[in-house]
Amino acid sequence: MNSDSMPLNTGARFELRFQSLFDEGRAYAFPCDAAGCVDMDSLSERARSNYLYARTVVGREFRMPAVQPASLH
Repeated sequence: MNSDSMPLNTGARFELRFQSLFDEGRAYAFPCDAAGCVDMDSLSERARSNYLYARTVVGREFRMPAVQPASLH
């Protein structure tokens, strides 16, 4: 799978995943809590930019994000 996942920070057990509408192998995943809240202050500048982009294009490029157990990287 070709996903643009960001490294999980300390103790994150969930990720908010934005799956591409057009390419099953493309997705963005960000560490979050069980409710899907992403701590933007803990993201790198690039990850924050990707997160804001993914949120903006939901429905046009990405599906609605889903909270799922964090995958091991």
